[in-house]
Amino acid sequence: MSAQALSAEQARVSGAGPFPDYPFAPRSFVHPNGLSQSYLDEGRGDPIVMLHGNPSWSFYWRKLVLGLRDKYRCIVPDHIGMGLSDKPGDDKYSYTLQSRIDDLDRLLDSLELGDNITLAVHDWGGMIGFGWALRHSKRVKRLVVLNTASFPLPASKLLPWQLKLGRDSKFGALLIRGFNAFADGATRFGVISKMPAAVRAAYNAPYDSWDNRISTLRFVQDIPLSPADRAWALVEAAGRKLPEYADRPVFIGWGLKDFVFDRNFLEGFQRALPNAEQHIFADGGHYVLEDKADILVPAIRAFLDRHPLS
Repeated sequence: MSAQALSAEQARVSGAGPFPDYPFAPRSFVHPNGLSQSYLDEGRGDPIVMLHGNPSWSFYWRKLVLGLRDKYRCIVPDHIGMGLSDKPGDDKYSYTLQSRIDDLDRLLDSLELGDNITLAVHDWGGMIGFGWALRHSKRVKRLVVLNTASFPLPASKLLPWQLKLGRDSKFGALLIRGFNAFADGATRFGVISKMPAAVRAAYNAPYDSWDNRISTLRFVQDIPLSPADRAWALVEAAGRKLPEYADRPVFIGWGLKDFVFDRNFLEGFQRALPNAEQHIFADGGHYVLEDKADILVPAIRAFLDRHPLS
């Protein structure tokens, strides 16, 4: 796809574009339900599967893709309802963690990536990635973990009121879908260094209407807090399995100014993966790849190069 055609496609899908530092030609995978999932497939070599969370999209990983694609194959999906993927209503898609895992399973199966897979996860990408790995753990040879979770909310951590509002109240749902409060708020409060206007606009571009914000709300509503919640069993199982990855190379990059995935979550990974290479930033926020790309991108590249798989 030419740059001009790509810009037109981005404009058609999201109402904005092209996006800064995102010179990619997204591809499309059509699921059996007819929904189209956008994803990046950049470079050659051992595959790095990069999974975003809520309310971001593949744009979050752009600088890492640019820093790796000369040597590694970067696979970066936009979850259904997010980024440049289709954004169906509830009548056409079940916005659950299990659906996300199933989507990822079909997509990766279609790409024939082999058994030397590196998972790079952020935010909800951790639950999706480690949920997928429940069935494919032997294929996961390295981990890159950035401000995320693969286990239930720690007992020492209360769910922040902002998430509780969106998860449990009609008013919170109105703020998220009617005013884009969640996605726009993340661009303001998810970083320590102020985002350039064009970068903020790119993060928000896919979520430009009530209909297109459905997934940012459904993700919040799917946060599991007890066994009564539908995602609980998956997240609990992923948490039990997490220590099994301690024998593999693990990179942890973490911004301590994250009001959700804070030190409580970091310590969970540190206990389960005590040999991980750690890059912890007292002045990094939730979008740690925005605040610390200049450090993290070369550090992750060096980590991967030091632990070759083939």
